[in-house]
Amino acid sequence: MAHKARGRRNTAALVAAATMAFGLGAPGAAAAPTPRIDLRVLVVDDGSGTVAALTDQLRGTGIPYTTVDLRDPGRPVIDAAFLADTGGSTPRARYQGVVLPDEAPFGSPASAEQQALEAYERTYGIPQVDAYTWAHPEVGLDYTSDGGWAGTLDGQPAAVTAAGKAGWFGYLDGAFAFEDNSPSVPESYGYVARPRAGFTSYVDTAVPGGTGRGSLLGEYAHDGRRELVVTFAYNGYQQQFRLLARGIVEWLTQGVHLGQARNYFAVHVDDVLAPDSRWDTARNCTPGDFDCAGGDGSGTTPIRMTADDAAYAAQWQRDHGFTLDMVFNAGSGEEWKSEHGGTDALADRLLADKAQYRWINHTWTHQYLGCVQDTTTVPWSCAKNADGTTQWMSRSAISAEIRNDHDWAVAKGLPLDRTELVTGEHSGLKTLPQQPTDNPNLAGALADNGVKWTASDNSREPGQRPVGSALTVPRYPMNVYYNVGTKAEMADEYNWIYTSRADGGSGVCENNPGSTCLPAPLDTATGYDDVIVPQEARTDLGHALSNDPRPHYAHQSNLAEDRILYPVLDKVLADYRALFADSTPLENPRQSAIGTELQRRAAWQTALANNRVTAYRVGGTLTVTAPSGVQIPVTVPEGTKKQLLLGTSTFGTPYAGRRSAWTAPELLQSSVTLKLP
Repeated sequence: MAHKARGRRNTAALVAAATMAFGLGAPGAAAAPTPRIDLRVLVVDDGSGTVAALTDQLRGTGIPYTTVDLRDPGRPVIDAAFLADTGGSTPRARYQGVVLPDEAPFGSPASAEQQALEAYERTYGIPQVDAYTWAHPEVGLDYTSDGGWAGTLDGQPAAVTAAGKAGWFGYLDGAFAFEDNSPSVPESYGYVARPRAGFTSYVDTAVPGGTGRGSLLGEYAHDGRRELVVTFAYNGYQQQFRLLARGIVEWLTQGVHLGQARNYFAVHVDDVLAPDSRWDTARNCTPGDFDCAGGDGSGTTPIRMTADDAAYAAQWQRDHGFTLDMVFNAGSGEEWKSEHGGTDALADRLLADKAQYRWINHTWTHQYLGCVQDTTTVPWSCAKNADGTTQWMSRSAISAEIRNDHDWAVAKGLPLDRTELVTGEHSGLKTLPQQPTDNPNLAGALADNGVKWTASDNSREPGQRPVGSALTVPRYPMNVYYNVGTKAEMADEYNWIYTSRADGGSGVCENNPGSTCLPAPLDTATGYDDVIVPQEARTDLGHALSNDPRPHYAHQSNLAEDRILYPVLDKVLADYRALFADSTPLENPRQSAIGTELQRRAAWQTALANNRVTAYRVGGTLTVTAPSGVQIPVTVPEGTKKQLLLGTSTFGTPYAGRRSAWTAPELLQSSVTLKLP
């Protein structure tokens, strides 16, 4: 309750500051109109990584912003006319918050632009974020020579202070540490300093080699203005920034802004009921694959979950409060059953626990749904007709693969959403370089079966796009391979990919500019737990902390044998829950909800880019208009009400101490009107 109350006081204080600036209520003064504050942020950019990180956070949240690039000789001058005007008789502040590279980026604190900006902030009560600066009295801090410290912060423990928890950073549990991913590379630099009068620290740390604690992030109130002062460098990928970015934005906007941000983590388990091929540690390939010379897969033992593995999965979900998406190939399961005496203990166990999972159609037998593959060469190519045109899998064949899997699920009573689909290997969609276009028969087959959301590979196509009337849902491939069931197999294949030829690897890492070779091969007995798990968990958690709803995917083979997926999931969930308060749960949406979220975001960004959104606050009333049919994301304090044609309703759902939602005007309304507490 302390966090929510603080948010209400801060919002009220901001409105009061603007009211007092215009002399409202002053004895003997005529009442001036309450100013209009537009919901837009001004970003003054000098090309620094810290400003870029904050800009990305604004964009990812869905907050409108205007950038003034200090490096551009043709940029607008920041003066009183640029910052504010009068619409009729109502004063208008064009920006609700200001992001600066540091406290005085215009060359001199006495510059005309600096003075104009400071006057604007005082007049309208506009907050300012100093993206990164050093510790000195002009930002409310002692010099580091006065009991502070400056240097590399890699691995340094930090904590949200009591003031931070009671205010804008109350969504965090408190303690965290700066990343230290490489002992040989300095990753973070900062200034740890003692606050002066008027400075409230929100994040601090013990002074290295000294006594007491010093600020790393805090608010400096002075001269009728308020600055959020950050004294450590960062980029948009570092965990410490990702943890604090939400609070920085909420402070900047005083908890009232367009856009919303949540932390997401969904995991798809592909090939359920089907067997997966196994990595051959001698041949360094997967028998049965086109590029695995000397082995067709016959005589090898495929990887497939057992009934015990299925029981373990169900119990793991209950223990961790997390639901997996089971992406299944029922036809492959039926084939397995017929080849093994007509019984399938795995299917029986999964069906007994069917209500505990989400289920997604993965097609009947995992066929390749794109062009007909000519495997006489490596790599394969698309087979051609006599006239030179591409041979494609037919619409009817694709449709049968989708329909048969769906019908089996309905007959078994699975809780299935027919609008969701994951094709085998994301096939049917373009696959470069061999298949540069989608199978032209795919869109029709999707429509025939009511599919609205079909999965794509985020490593190939990170953006959502249409496939006929359906939309793709990009998924992150996890660095836990489909063709391994044991930790040793995983480490062996990882070594093959990520070690140089001199160290016995494939050398792929040497030739790929986007890859880095391991300094030495991993120990196959310990490498998975010691190296691969923490790396993959850090990557996945980074996605979760970036307001990124796109799901991750692994395979049923990773729930079998050594059950190697669980250590990664365990670490992601444990690390997240150690960092965040209960008010900020990890969201786990299903594929259709993720697709809808991405679709809404794209429409919103288009509306912003086309200047089709108007949003402003006058006193305690927030008004937003957007193009018809475009959902509007809004974040506001607890207690906010939405104006209906008759009466009001509570707005949004709670998350991280605020309330947020996608919304639209009600019947017979042309705009969204919210009443702030």
